[in-house]
Amino acid sequence: MNFNLREAIEILERTPHTLDALLSGLSSEWLNGNEGEGTWNAAEVVDHLIDGEEKNWIPRLKFILQEGESKPFPPFDRFAHLNVSESLSLEEKLEVFKTLRMKNLAMLRGITDLEIHFEKTGLHPAFGPVRVRELISTWAVHDLTHISQISRVLANRYRTDVGPWIEYLGILKK
Repeated sequence: MNFNLREAIEILERTPHTLDALLSGLSSEWLNGNEGEGTWNAAEVVDHLIDGEEKNWIPRLKFILQEGESKPFPPFDRFAHLNVSESLSLEEKLEVFKTLRMKNLAMLRGITDLEIHFEKTGLHPAFGPVRVRELISTWAVHDLTHISQISRVLANRYRTDVGPWIEYLGILKK
């Protein structure tokens, strides 16, 4: 087992800064590109991350700590962000994400003796029993998944422009 709370937090606290550096100031052509029908653009990924900060990670952690496996925690609609019409700029969305993440990490750090609860289980509505350490690990890897997704979506914009170099660009082979 590789899970270490401090290491997970290292990733979680860097994600807002990483996204800000990668996306702030980019033109709408970069931000609105996607990988085809049914895929998300960079701004939609940020919306999804905001939704997760509000409704997924900390709420589920608290639920597990309070309820254990007595009942499943509420399902998280991974696509809910697509039905919300907001007129925030990407920079404003990134600031919202950063603020929510800082608040959630403060809550995470503030849980007394969290380490003694790493093996405590809750009941996921689809997977069944899940551990606290698995939830926190998933939170960190979820961030990395979406950073990778955003990079892939951005790269896809120049898919046909790289010519024969596509052979050496693994990001365009996904």
